[in-house]
Amino acid sequence: MLYYIYEIFDINILQYISVRAGIAFLIAFCCTILFTPRYIRWAKAKKANQPINKWVEGHKSKQSTPTMGGAVFLSATIFASLLTTKLHNPYVVGGLITLIGFGLIGMKDDIGKILTGDNLQGLSPKGKMGLLIIISVTISLLLLFIAKIPTTFYLPFIKTPIFDMGYFAIAFWVLVLIAASNAVNLTDGLDGLATVPTIMALSTLGIIVYIVGHAIFSNYLLLPNIKGVGEVTIVAAALAGGLLGFLWYNSYPAELFMGDTGSLAIGAFLGYMAILGKSEILLILIGIIFVIETLSVMLQVGSYKLRKKRIFLMAPIHHHYEMKGWKESKIIVRFWMIALIANLLALITLKIR
Repeated sequence: MLYYIYEIFDINILQYISVRAGIAFLIAFCCTILFTPRYIRWAKAKKANQPINKWVEGHKSKQSTPTMGGAVFLSATIFASLLTTKLHNPYVVGGLITLIGFGLIGMKDDIGKILTGDNLQGLSPKGKMGLLIIISVTISLLLLFIAKIPTTFYLPFIKTPIFDMGYFAIAFWVLVLIAASNAVNLTDGLDGLATVPTIMALSTLGIIVYIVGHAIFSNYLLLPNIKGVGEVTIVAAALAGGLLGFLWYNSYPAELFMGDTGSLAIGAFLGYMAILGKSEILLILIGIIFVIETLSVMLQVGSYKLRKKRIFLMAPIHHHYEMKGWKESKIIVRFWMIALIANLLALITLKIR
């Protein structure tokens, strides 16, 4: 909307992505700060509490903590994006579909868990995966046939594309979206653990996508140039603002959890941003905490099936350190530090090509 105000009234400053991104950040942040306490009161009245993992002794005090907080910061993000972006931009449309689609799947899963009072209930694994595949395929088809994003495959440190994936890009993008959404979902087990690394990843990916959408900057850094893609930086800024507002209530000890409503949506959006920025492989470094958490689960399950032995005391790995006696706040802050270093390294790679 602000962009169209610029076009009608010639308010020059509103044409810049950086300005509208800053405004979107502040709108989403303020909306989340303002409406989250109201949502917490409503959720407590409705007993929309997060079912707690009974195996972790320190989590018993969290049994009355409400969940589905992702609905608040996602709503704030969408509202801020509608006010600040070019709504006719297909990349923006794809980003909003990603947030809404994965958010609704997560919400359906959360509602099932709340109604049964069991963290293992909700959507069945097959049903959940089926819905994730459907929305991921939809987004991938939009990118390929409507947004017409290049299907070239890039690797870090190499300035030219490795090969053209062609129609196989659809399967690859579906994999990226689903893997990223589930990785963040697995990480969201401690207060603020997934929130801050996501803000860091959004900042890094926002910079990359902005550069890719800028003809001069992309040429200087030997990155592909995709016209119009930089507009999605505004959505990323709005989501970062919403998450920062959410962190006010989600930091230890949390007054509210984001639930699958939030974690699936923000994870998928990170994957979406990586696809736009041709940084699908670099996402491994950008989201290193999410990768570590996912690998810990895969290793644990694989080891138990093959050897009947566990590698970790409990998976995902943040529970392993809890079982070893680490304080929750120490685990969270140390993981944040690792995420910060990884994202700085990811940004450095942009110059080494």
